[in-house]
This record gives sequence, structure tokens and C-alpha cells, in this order.
Amino acid sequence: MDASMINKIQKASEYASQPERATFVRLGVGFQGDNSSHRVSLDEAGWSCSCSGFSRYQICPHIMALEILFKPLLKRQPVPYAPGQNIVSDVEKAHRYSQERDRIRIVEFDCRFEGYNRDHRVTYDQGAWTSTASFFAQRGVCSHTMALEKILKGFVAPVRALPVA
Repeated sequence: MDASMINKIQKASEYASQPERATFVRLGVGFQGDNSSHRVSLDEAGWSCSCSGFSRYQICPHIMALEILFKPLLKRQPVPYAPGQNIVSDVEKAHRYSQERDRIRIVEFDCRFEGYNRDHRVTYDQGAWTSTASFFAQRGVCSHTMALEKILKGFVAPVRALPVA
């Protein structure tokens, strides 16, 4: 391991301790609910979920759990409760889901990352990472992807560095 990689690993640890540096622009999640699997997504228009609760109320325990887990990366107000929604039950379920992390797998995301020198974009698509950082172009990994891997541990596949020639 060379000095530049050691430097990136140290920087990644610093970045990971500051998750507010990252902001999800787009997010796609596979979510195993109590009864079936759901697809939850976030984009410029807001949240959506394939569950019946979302189609009825425009909010559900799956979204609420993601708002709990990824709050520093969302930079948006939580979705408000809806008239007629069983708030107590949904809040309890959301908190339980947020503790049962194995229910949740990030399928894809597009993230804005505030680095020390400039901002970068990091994307993830079914295990494939990309970053606008020049170090990533050379090595297939950078401090931004390593930091997000630490922040999202268990929700995403690890970053694989390219071998050094």
C-alpha cells in the first residue's frame, strides 16, 4: 500500500465521521417489509414506495425508517403524517425497521459529496461505484467512496480498488 492510498484511507475516516458532507440526490432501496418486498425511491420529486400504505397516504413505515437511518444524507424535512394514517402503528414499525437493518439494501444512489477541496458526485448502481474524483479514475476507489461505504455499511456492496501497476 502506497502513501497516497494511506492518505485517502485516513481522509475517508475523517469524512465518514461527518456524514452531513454527503447528500442523496437520488436513492433506490429494496425493502423487505413484514409481509412482502417493496421498492422505495427518492428523487427530486420526493419519495415513493410500492406498498399500499404509500399509495393511500403518500407516507409509509418504509420511508419513515429510511428517514431515521439516513437523516444526515437527506437534507430535507421528513414527510408529514397523513390524515387517517395509523400514526402510532406506523411510527412503531418504522423504528423497528430502522433497527432491523438486514431488511434494507440500497440498490442505487446518486450522491453529492462535499470534499475538502471541492464537491464530487458519487454513484452506486447494484454494486458498481463511480466518482468524479481523479483518484477514483486511477484506482477505482477514493476517499469519498470509502467514506460512503463506511457510512452505509451493510446497506451497500464494498468498493473494490483497482490493482496498482
